[in-house]
Amino acid sequence: MENQEKYYNLSKLVEKLKKSEDPKRKYEYILWLGKKLKEPGSEILVEENKVKGCVSEVFVNANIKGGKLFWEGYSDALITKGLLAFLITGLNELTPNEVVKIDKKFIEDTGLKASLTPSRSNGFLNILLKMQSKANEFL
Repeated sequence: MENQEKYYNLSKLVEKLKKSEDPKRKYEYILWLGKKLKEPGSEILVEENKVKGCVSEVFVNANIKGGKLFWEGYSDALITKGLLAFLITGLNELTPNEVVKIDKKFIEDTGLKASLTPSRSNGFLNILLKMQSKANEFL
């Protein structure tokens, strides 16, 4: 991933998943991330924060402080919550411009495709696209 410094958190998460050859371990790591995700307030659960194209209920929102985005999110499904937590952790404290410019190729680099159903894999991308759309609102 270019510009490792800027995308340090995301790079770290991608590397952790890349290192494991075992799809089950990758899956367990995503579940663990989901369990660690802080529960947001109910004010996030509004239509404008809803991620379209996800089988489960997923909501994501950002606040901006000092030019950096701070993300929060919710999902009713544990695996999706893990994918959301992965993206929140990876994209937290980036500028809106940095989030908008992220190359979605990192999703392939994680090797998660082998561990996820096509609808979950698609959901992962949809969460990223929603986050990029939210970031774009701050530009």
